[in-house]
Amino acid sequence: MEISSNVSSYVNQYQTNNTLEKIATGLELNRASDNASSLAISDNLRTQASGYVQAISNTNSAIASTQIADRAMSEQSNILDNVKEKLLQASTDTTSQDGREALLNDVQNLLKGLDAIGSSTNYNGESLLQASSSDQSASQAQIYQTGIESSDTTDAQEVQSNTAGLGLSDLLSELPSDFSAQDARDYLTRVDDAIGTLNDYRSDLGSTQNQLASTGRNLLTQETQTSRAEAELSAANIARSLSDFNKQSVLSQAGAYTQSQFNITQQSVLRLLT
Repeated sequence: MEISSNVSSYVNQYQTNNTLEKIATGLELNRASDNASSLAISDNLRTQASGYVQAISNTNSAIASTQIADRAMSEQSNILDNVKEKLLQASTDTTSQDGREALLNDVQNLLKGLDAIGSSTNYNGESLLQASSSDQSASQAQIYQTGIESSDTTDAQEVQSNTAGLGLSDLLSELPSDFSAQDARDYLTRVDDAIGTLNDYRSDLGSTQNQLASTGRNLLTQETQTSRAEAELSAANIARSLSDFNKQSVLSQAGAYTQSQFNITQQSVLRLLT
């Protein structure tokens, strides 16, 4: 007596389910058994693409941080321009002592505003123009992670953009009654130096921004190309998978019909023999 087997039906069903899974997920590689080497490459490319996405986010955050610092120092630069203008007025003997004292009061209020900008400017809680909101020492140099390797970093120098860092603390504490035209002339040179220091800070920040922007564009290109390569490797050919699924369904149905007819014939033969 021959023992019937449905192995071919199981094989057809497995192939059908595998093809259906590809259609459902849109992926050619759903498990290591589909293609072990291709799956390893695909996973590596996917990891790289995810790393590039995060590096792009880091770079954008760094650009935002430097832009905030630059705009704050731009306002401080405007303040120093006003300070210089008032010192020029106070430095001439045609200005009375009362007028000179009033000008010094304006200058000191402007410098307090400069310090307020230095203490309050921050990004995500990180002080940008000095060590902290209550510490006027220099801020720490910033290191931005702008790539997928540990060495892919962009640095920004430390900044001390306040009266202490710009050498204007004495002017801030000057007594109005002792403020003379000569004192005003002496402070003019120090204000010019402070403006130069502030411009140097802004120049370094501008260079850092340009470097970050260039890095960001390069990262975007790498992420796009890596994602495209991963998609081409792992994405299923839906049209072909649908065609395979339809063909396998027809074969499975034909196999099931053939098997049922064989079973009926076999049962008829057995009845005749008995």
